[in-house]
Amino acid sequence: MGKATGFMEFHRAKQPYRPVTERLHDWKQVMRSYDDPELKHQGARCMDCGVPFCHQGCPLGNLIPDWNDLVFRGHWREAIERLHATNNFPEFTGTLCPAPCEGACVLGINDDPVTIKAIELAIIDHAFEAGWVRAEPPRRETGKRVAVVGSGPAGLAAAQQLRRVGHAVTVFERDDRIGGLMRYGIPEFKMEKRVLDRRLEQMRSEGVVFKPNAHVGVDVATEDLRRSFDAVLLAGGACAARDLPVPGRELKGIHLAMEYLAQSNRRCEGDAVAPEHAITANGKHVVIIGGGDTGADCLGTAHRQGAASVHQLEIGERPPDTRSPRNPWPQYPFVYRVASAHEEGGERLFAVSTRRFLGDANGHVTGLELVRVKQDFQHGRLVFNELPGSEFTLPCDLALLAIGFAGPQKPGMLEQLGVKFTDRGNVWRDENWMTSVPGVFTAGDMQRGQSLIVWALAEGRSAARGIDRYLMGGSDLPAPL
Repeated sequence: MGKATGFMEFHRAKQPYRPVTERLHDWKQVMRSYDDPELKHQGARCMDCGVPFCHQGCPLGNLIPDWNDLVFRGHWREAIERLHATNNFPEFTGTLCPAPCEGACVLGINDDPVTIKAIELAIIDHAFEAGWVRAEPPRRETGKRVAVVGSGPAGLAAAQQLRRVGHAVTVFERDDRIGGLMRYGIPEFKMEKRVLDRRLEQMRSEGVVFKPNAHVGVDVATEDLRRSFDAVLLAGGACAARDLPVPGRELKGIHLAMEYLAQSNRRCEGDAVAPEHAITANGKHVVIIGGGDTGADCLGTAHRQGAASVHQLEIGERPPDTRSPRNPWPQYPFVYRVASAHEEGGERLFAVSTRRFLGDANGHVTGLELVRVKQDFQHGRLVFNELPGSEFTLPCDLALLAIGFAGPQKPGMLEQLGVKFTDRGNVWRDENWMTSVPGVFTAGDMQRGQSLIVWALAEGRSAARGIDRYLMGGSDLPAPL
C-alpha cells in the first residue's frame, strides 16, 4: 500500500451531504463529493491487511484494495480500469449499495472501516468527467440473438456483457422507460436519472437495442420471443409486493410503496398525473409501514412533498449502535442506521405492529391502531408477541406499505413459459443460470428473491457467461458467482 500507516493517521470521514434546509426544497441528489485531499486520506486508510475480506463481502469481487491505493496515489485512469474490470455500473453501486464490503473490512475489527463505497463513486464520477467512459462495441459479431426481459441492474449488466462479446442483444421493458426499479423505484434525490441515462446512452452506442412498453407475456408473446432469439434471459425482478391484510386495508389513502414512489418519479420525469389518481403527502399525516430502504425512500419523498408529519414503523426492535456478539465481523453489521431521509425529519417507531386501519364515513383512512410487540424465538423461528395493554393510535391520512416483496409475478410470462420454481417461489436455475426451459436463463431478484443491487449486477454478469457458453460452447466472460 502507498501509505502503510494511513489507517493509523487518518480517521474515517463521512461523505459530504447537502444541508437539510437546502435539499428539502428540490429533488437533486443529496450527496456531495469529497475534495481530492480528503479522498487521498480515505484511500490511504486501506490497510495492507494480507487477506482482504472486503473481497468476501463484495459479490462482484471488486478489486477494492487496488483502487483504494490508486486513488491515494492519484492514478485515476488506472483506478477506473480496475473498477470496470469487475463492475459494469459502479455509479449505481456507489450510490445505492449498502456496502457489505465495508462490513467485511479488516479495519472494521477495531476501528471504522474504509469508505469503500464513497471512493468507488468518486472514481466513476471522475472517469465520466474526464471522458474516459466510452462505448466499447464488439470487435466481431457472432450472429446470435439474445433477448433480455427486464431492464433493472441484472438485465442491464447481462446485456452489456453479452453485447461486448458480439451477440445481438434486445432488452424488453414493460414500463414506458428503461431502468426498472432504478428508474421508478429509486427517488431522484437518491440517484438522479441523468446518471442512469448516460449509461444507457453508452449501451445504445455499443449496439444494445431497448424496447420499452414491451410487456412479455401480455403484449409480447413468449413463444414469439423464443422463436426469434437464440437465448432468453429472465431478469424481471421480484415485483410481487407484500401486502398487509388487516382490517381496514380497503380504505382509501392506503398504497403500496412502489405505487407512491413510481408516481413521484414520473412527476420528476415531467409526466402529468391526473388529480383523481394523485398520491401525495402534501399537508397529510403520513405513516410508513416498513423500516427498510424503501421505507426511507418514501420518507424522503414525503418530506419533499410537504407532509404535515411522518412516522416510520418497524416491527423489529431498534438495532444496537454497534455489533452484537451474535453478529461478529466479517458478517454484515446489523446496526442502527440513519439514512439521509432520517436526518431530514420524521419519527421512527420500533417494535410496533399494525392491528387495523381506522377510517371515516367517506371510506378514507384516518388512523392506525397499533400495538407494541416483543420479539422472541420459538422453535427456531422469530415471532412477535403483543404486549397486553400497549395499544395506541396514530393519525394517518396517507399510509404507505413498504414491507418488501414476495417474489416474481407468476401470471403471464412465467406461467406461459412453464418454468420451475423453488420452494420459496422464485424461478429455479441450474449452475449455468438456465431455467428448467432449455435456452431460457434467469438472474437477479427473479431467481434470488428481494436482494441488493450488487447481487443483481453479479448475477447478471454470471448469467451472461452462462448464456455465452450455451451459445458458443465456451466463454471468456468473467463471472463472479
